Amino acid sequence: MWGVIPAAGNGTRIQPLAFSKELLPVGGRLSGDGRARPKAVSEYLVERMALAGATKVCFVISPHKGDILKYYGGHCDLVDIAYVTQPEPAGLCDAIFRAHPVIPPDEPVLVGLPDTIWFPEDALRALPDDRLSFLLFPVEQPQHFDAVVTDAEGRVLAIDVKSPEIRSDWVWGAFKMPGHVFHELRDFWLSRPEPDEYIGTLVNAWLAQGGEAVGVRAGTIYADVGTLEGYRLAMELLGPAAAAGA
Repeated sequence: MWGVIPAAGNGTRIQPLAFSKELLPVGGRLSGDGRARPKAVSEYLVERMALAGATKVCFVISPHKGDILKYYGGHCDLVDIAYVTQPEPAGLCDAIFRAHPVIPPDEPVLVGLPDTIWFPEDALRALPDDRLSFLLFPVEQPQHFDAVVTDAEGRVLAIDVKSPEIRSDWVWGAFKMPGHVFHELRDFWLSRPEPDEYIGTLVNAWLAQGGEAVGVRAGTIYADVGTLEGYRLAMELLGPAAAAGA
């Protein structure tokens, strides 16, 4: 199973930083010599993907984010890592689909956001292998996220992209699909008159032309570390681990 991590964004909501936002220290870990070391926020997503069965992860980075390659080249022993480049900022959909050369049609693929921390750690295991499925989390202010509207059976009816009209308190934090659906969704995206920037608008169009997706309410806590408020929440959630990495 592959994991795709779009990490090409500039992180303007939490600037100024002297490094890529995906390497923002949040919490800590013990190194081989027993010393506490800071832990990059994106490591939590890599760990959660590995728990769900991913053995390979593709980071999508911009040409200016060589620090991510350098960091994971020396620190990651959970999964094999590949890198592809998004030459210039063109939205989340463009970043995710840049990974298409490495995704085989017969393997599931996970997609997650590297500046988030969520629980439970093994929630991705709840997503099925055979369809497009979204891992959902309850939040207090869904208008700041992509809120997922589902029916009683969990079928996705619509995704409200940062909409002031609140129809659901559940937002997506990651998603999964078979490799062939990844490529079908990319082809559909490329066929659009104006390729979508956001996954939510793309999926809404996908649903309208007969596509299907499910939402799985397996998440309990979600923190967007790309904002100062979310960073503070993540530090609180990690408790003693956060203090160890400070």
